[in-house]
Amino acid sequence: MIIRFYTALITAKIAYLMIKLLGRSSGTSFAGMAALKICPDFLKYCSKYINQKIATVTGTNGKSTTSGIMAHILETAHQTVIHNLEGANMLTGMANVFALNIRPFKRYDYAVIESDEAYLTKLYDCMKSDYLVVTNLFRDQLDRYGELNTTAEFIKKAINKNPDLKLILNADDPIVSTFNLTKYGVYYGFEEVEYACAYDGKSNAPSEVFSCKCGEPLKYSKRFFAQQGHYYCEKCGYKRPECDYKAYVKIFDEYSILKVAAKETEFKFKVNLAGLYNAYNALAAITFGFENGLNQAEIQKALNSYRAIFGRTEKRTINGNPVVIQLIKNPTGASEVLKTVDLNSNIVIAINDNYADGRDISWLWDSDFEQLKNTQKTIISSGTRAEDMALRLKYAGVPQDKIRIEHDIKKAINKASKEGKTTILPSYTALLQIKEK
Repeated sequence: MIIRFYTALITAKIAYLMIKLLGRSSGTSFAGMAALKICPDFLKYCSKYINQKIATVTGTNGKSTTSGIMAHILETAHQTVIHNLEGANMLTGMANVFALNIRPFKRYDYAVIESDEAYLTKLYDCMKSDYLVVTNLFRDQLDRYGELNTTAEFIKKAINKNPDLKLILNADDPIVSTFNLTKYGVYYGFEEVEYACAYDGKSNAPSEVFSCKCGEPLKYSKRFFAQQGHYYCEKCGYKRPECDYKAYVKIFDEYSILKVAAKETEFKFKVNLAGLYNAYNALAAITFGFENGLNQAEIQKALNSYRAIFGRTEKRTINGNPVVIQLIKNPTGASEVLKTVDLNSNIVIAINDNYADGRDISWLWDSDFEQLKNTQKTIISSGTRAEDMALRLKYAGVPQDKIRIEHDIKKAINKASKEGKTTILPSYTALLQIKEK
């Protein structure tokens, strides 16, 4: 089998070089697909190249940013890391990143692997993990994942495959907080959220109603967004667990200040990313850093130099003007992103309905596009569902004379960016289309 493993490794590297030379693909999964075809146990052998820890990250939103910050914290602390940076988080994508980084005589200190919720069990069939960070569970692509309980069961089954797994869980999410089934787990969450920016955190998006295990609907003493907050059950007394890493956050337009209380000490961090959702991502990564023995100075140094990954609050210059790219893919994530949009910028919303996006686009109607009704400039609706998006904007209260349709995504971006600062809000496959723009 070891011969098959090395054959798969060499073949994957050659395949990657060929597709790059031919300019056919970004190569985020093809090499991994080839490796798994030749050696189905490829990932099992890969784990032997990690000297210290394997950390996995899953959840509906924030996987890429959370895992990206985690990997960057480790690298800034002079650890060598394998990480699926580009977010290919199905089995072929995970195999791909190992195939392209592994060398026969080279070992890495850590692996930080982002995993699609539905593929976590399959990953753990091949590779044991030391840590699992779970960010949140929101409604996402119902045609692929089904209801939230189904997604939760995927993750629970994966956890059960790793009896010694250390969990890092979002205490503010009433589903995620129930995953603490192992001997060791820590919780992170926010005690207070304060806004010192153009938006106040309020949203028109509908909130989920969750019930306690006893069947009673949960109530909230504090609700930050969606189901995230301080919940409790009046019937049986169940409530949000006490946090091991409790934080107080102040949200500014383009950054946040976090005060994190842990181990009888308070630590202050600046996170150069917009929005409460990114503050949650950073808090998860900070928790991971502390759990792995890093100190405040090392973590802050990493936060200072961290740059947003592709499509997640990514900043670019196109046609000489600044552009911000923010992936949107489900009601809660989109609603949080929409709070941060600069209404003085040109806006391009590109919505596709390919398999990777989810065929069902009803989520557009549950997302808070009403946040855009006071836009000062034009909104261009693009992608395969441009008309649907334009109709949603009309019902959101955006003036019709400020809505334009341009199906070609690159043409839409080109038009908008020539006119000044631009915000681009793409679905997943639309994001891939603009990667090389």
